[in-house]
Amino acid sequence: MRRLRQLAQRTPPGRERYIDLLRALAITMVVLGHWGVTVIGYDNGRPAGHSALADLRWAWPLTWVAQVMPVFFLVGGYANAASLTSRRRRGGSATGWLVDRSARLIRPTTVLLLVLAAGAGIATLRGADAAQVREVIWFATIPLWFLVAYVAVVALTPPMYALHRRFGLAVPVVLVALVALGDLGRLLGPAVLADGNYLLGWLAVHQVGFAWYDAARPDNRAGHAAPRGLFRRRLPLSGRAGAVLLGGGLVALVLLTVAGPYPVAMLHVPGERLDNAAPPSLALMAAAAAQLGLILLLRRPAGRWLRRSGPWQAVLAVNAVVLTLFLWHLTAAVLLVGLLDALGVLPTPPVGSAAWWAWRVPWLLALTAVLAVLVAVFGPVEARTRRPAATGPAGVGRRRLRAGLALAGYAGVLVGLLLNSLTPKEGPEPLGLPAPALVAYLAGAGLLRLLRSGRDRPG
Repeated sequence: MRRLRQLAQRTPPGRERYIDLLRALAITMVVLGHWGVTVIGYDNGRPAGHSALADLRWAWPLTWVAQVMPVFFLVGGYANAASLTSRRRRGGSATGWLVDRSARLIRPTTVLLLVLAAGAGIATLRGADAAQVREVIWFATIPLWFLVAYVAVVALTPPMYALHRRFGLAVPVVLVALVALGDLGRLLGPAVLADGNYLLGWLAVHQVGFAWYDAARPDNRAGHAAPRGLFRRRLPLSGRAGAVLLGGGLVALVLLTVAGPYPVAMLHVPGERLDNAAPPSLALMAAAAAQLGLILLLRRPAGRWLRRSGPWQAVLAVNAVVLTLFLWHLTAAVLLVGLLDALGVLPTPPVGSAAWWAWRVPWLLALTAVLAVLVAVFGPVEARTRRPAATGPAGVGRRRLRAGLALAGYAGVLVGLLLNSLTPKEGPEPLGLPAPALVAYLAGAGLLRLLRSGRDRPG
């Protein structure tokens, strides 16, 4: 508590505290949403989980708010633009920024993967079925789907921010248009045309985060030409703009889902023809616009509330371990289900029944307790990640070599995470994770770690 008070007192006056609140709320809603919507039952005598949304159609419109991944990418765009700009002002390079930015993402993820692989290996050695081990680890690593896209947009931040400074809001408009073209492939064929939406959709929201940063910090435009044209104006942050975005986004959502071909739910629903989140669809982009409008409407009152010490300390506490919360929340569910099953007291009431609703409260409380233990153990890995220092000048050849190695490191991490996510949950994996995925990830993470430890010192 003392450290939190000190951090709160040292907060710069110009900091956009609302961004930190949105990040904390987004991850908290993801965790509670996954826990709350999960149905636990038995499949061939073993515990299994699936989404309750297929049985709760009335809850589908609620996902327009509950699907908060756009909020996280919006906040990520703001934070990445702010840190990259600050790094360059202190004489640093985009390569150095990429290497240091990777630490906060990759260190907690590496710990998760190593712990899960070690646990799976021990279980296999003790006679557990390798296919069952893979299924458990697959479920625990579902959050890595999100991390694949986020690591990719972080790696692309330097060139995409340059495009933002040159073309402004035209960039996300073009990206959303490409998402719409990808959706045509899903609707009319070939469906492979929509695969690019996994990146394009989140890049579009990330670009809007850049625009928010430039609008909130007008001093950042020093040295740049004044924007011209409709799409090069700064993002309006007023309540009026928020009302327009909220209303327009909701109208577009109704037209695309109720009257159009898209599902109403913004989360995965078993049996639906399309999934609005995998990959991101035009309907999800409309939901993101509506969410941005609501965010702008609440910006001023939330900013006043965050000037109070108590709320701001709570936001700081969550943000210190926000990635740890996200990465480990489904592992907490695996551990709790395994414990209750071993004790023979795992409740499996029918979805929507009175018993199922009554079980939601103790279920969430028990999961919170398990996750609190995991965060206490693994949270310091994220919380103690040191802030980077600007690097000194280096030769052209060395800069190019470091840039190439940094991109290779990011590529290794992305390939490893993507291979794990694309590998089916069925099939024997003694370590729970596909060996090529684990090797690629650790090679990329190790390369970035070496670059970080061997960076140039300030000149």
